[in-house]
Amino acid sequence: MFDFEQLDKTIHERSKLSIMSLLSGRGAWSYQELKNELDMSDGNLITHLRKLTDVGYVSETKEDTGGGRPRTVFAITRQGRIAFNGYINALEEIVKLNKPD
Repeated sequence: MFDFEQLDKTIHERSKLSIMSLLSGRGAWSYQELKNELDMSDGNLITHLRKLTDVGYVSETKEDTGGGRPRTVFAITRQGRIAFNGYINALEEIVKLNKPD
């Protein structure tokens, strides 16, 4: 039997899993790119990004655009990559347990 406690509860939520998948696949994404790609509201996206940042899975940097507002960019951290890979490995284990021989 699989130990479901292995699933990272922070990543397991759909929106956070979507964010982590994007950041893991491509690297850094601007806030606006994430918002557009995930079709999330500002409030929803920033709430999930803050949680991922608070636990150390995602980093946030402000880039000077030379104009007015800085561009906010998010990237997966080393800790986030380890957690995400562990999460994916746990999912693969579940799939293996449920595949017929």
